[in-house]
Amino acid sequence: MATLDDLPLRPDLVGKKPYGAPQDAASINLNVNENPHPIPEEVAADIVSSLATEVTRANRYPDRDFGELRESLARYLGHGLTVDNLWAANGSNEILQQVLQAFGGPGRSLLSFVPTYSMYPLLASGTGTEWIPVPRGTDFSLSAEDAVAAVRAHTPDITIICTPNNPTGTPMPLDTIRALYDVTNGIVVVDEAYAEFGSEAYESALTLLPGRDRLLVSRTMSKAFAFAGVRIGYLAGNPAAIDAMHLVRLPYHLSALTQAAGIAALRHSTTMLAAVGAMRDERVRIARALSDMGYTVHPSEGNFVLFGGVSNPQATFEALRGQGILIRDVGIPGHLRVSVGTHSETSLFLEKIAQLPR
Repeated sequence: MATLDDLPLRPDLVGKKPYGAPQDAASINLNVNENPHPIPEEVAADIVSSLATEVTRANRYPDRDFGELRESLARYLGHGLTVDNLWAANGSNEILQQVLQAFGGPGRSLLSFVPTYSMYPLLASGTGTEWIPVPRGTDFSLSAEDAVAAVRAHTPDITIICTPNNPTGTPMPLDTIRALYDVTNGIVVVDEAYAEFGSEAYESALTLLPGRDRLLVSRTMSKAFAFAGVRIGYLAGNPAAIDAMHLVRLPYHLSALTQAAGIAALRHSTTMLAAVGAMRDERVRIARALSDMGYTVHPSEGNFVLFGGVSNPQATFEALRGQGILIRDVGIPGHLRVSVGTHSETSLFLEKIAQLPR
């Protein structure tokens, strides 16, 4: 049987490994930052009804420009956004891929501040874009001065800022985003996949869009909306930037069923987001308990907690895995990341990790 080594793979892809986390049949999955709360029954019923209607006409292609979904997203986000400011795709990963297809590519570069979302370098590699990782501070903080200096030094074509940052949970102040935008002629993407989990003090970069034609804000329905299995990501920006997405998207890239599900879910956005407050409470509970156990807990605005002081991350990961609990080894020495679960899931995780050597 042939292997990758036997195929004429692109040279820049040789030796690369695909993105992925373990997909074990674990009892408790706290490794991929999912929303542990199922979709409320009344919302599920409306979604199923909408899907049933679409199935009867699935012999026809869907709305290529998914206008109703974009209008629904604009209403949800507010901030004066209209359908012309919105784009959507199959998850925010496809959104970011389309941004790189439009504004990156051979001879162009993508900069971000690491550790950060591990898909960024893979998306860069897949589009032939140079990847420029800039290290954060030892506590994963990033001063405006250091961020601006890095962008000035490297002059990237695209800068991606993940806030709250995955896997650290660190938010980036709007003043830093403003400063970064002002010192580059390239595209600035703010990845706000976890924005809905932010505290009252969290500020969205959506407020910065007016007058900034090269600023894009990416979001997803996978996390706070508990829609990970549906795959809807979306982008807000200047209409000209949205026009650029038309140049690189595949025709009919959003199925009629995906569009119908998203529109129905957005009709019930308040209900869909009702569990977010409970998840913030569980995040605080996890952080306090791990801190009391002697771990170094990093402040998080996401639906996850990164903690350090783990003497053997792989051993701790495997020990919990053996008890049916999946968390995430994100490759940061001495650290592990745990997603927020339900109250009972969090309780079991804290009980089991307390029994393990640090």
